[in-house]
Amino acid sequence: MLVVAIIGTLATVAIPVFQRYQSKSKTAEVTTNLGSLRIAEESFFAENGVYRSADAEPSFIPGTVQANFNSAASDYAALGWTPEGRVYFSYAVAVSADGAGHTADAAADVDGDGVVQLWGYKKSDGSGAYINGALGCAVAILPPAEIGRCTLDQSIF
Repeated sequence: MLVVAIIGTLATVAIPVFQRYQSKSKTAEVTTNLGSLRIAEESFFAENGVYRSADAEPSFIPGTVQANFNSAASDYAALGWTPEGRVYFSYAVAVSADGAGHTADAAADVDGDGVVQLWGYKKSDGSGAYINGALGCAVAILPPAEIGRCTLDQSIF
């Protein structure tokens, strides 16, 4: 009986810690992909003089299971960007009216708790203004030219 009680106590501590580590590892995807998306946007801008908008791909916000990213049939083909393999996050790029500024954002519910994580980065347009992200990233919260969380609560988990 004592052994069962000890195992039960250890399980109540270990399982939440394991789930937290699992969520953090899934979230690592977003910083890598937003960084490479930023490079693709800058390359596109260098060649064309404007940034390229891209609709959300995948078109839904993934949950705890990875989803397919179809770059060939999306706006990302023109950017020459595709993430490595399947993704936990949906990615989108909103471009300012003058094409000189953009916000890329990503959204997911990696821990399945119904609360969507929003990440992004922003770059101002010709007038110094920013555009909100296509997935809901509020640029007022996001630091300029840095990949970060688009929510008031800056804690990761």
